Amino acid sequence: MERLDCRGLSCPLPVVETRKYLEKLSSGGKLEVLVDTGTARDNVSRLAAREGCQVEVRETENEEFILTITRK
Repeated sequence: MERLDCRGLSCPLPVVETRKYLEKLSSGGKLEVLVDTGTARDNVSRLAAREGCQVEVRETENEEFILTITRK
């Protein structure tokens, strides 16, 4: 599983970076995206859903978010 760290980036940069990885992600592939704002969490989740991916969101103790994106 590839990991993309978007902490510290303001939107739309987390979406732009995630899109680059999703374009290379094959069916069944997984990508883990780390973000540190609710806005980035929501925007990246919407992008992944729009791209036909499944998204699982976990919040860490540091109030950051880990999005596990699986290409269907």
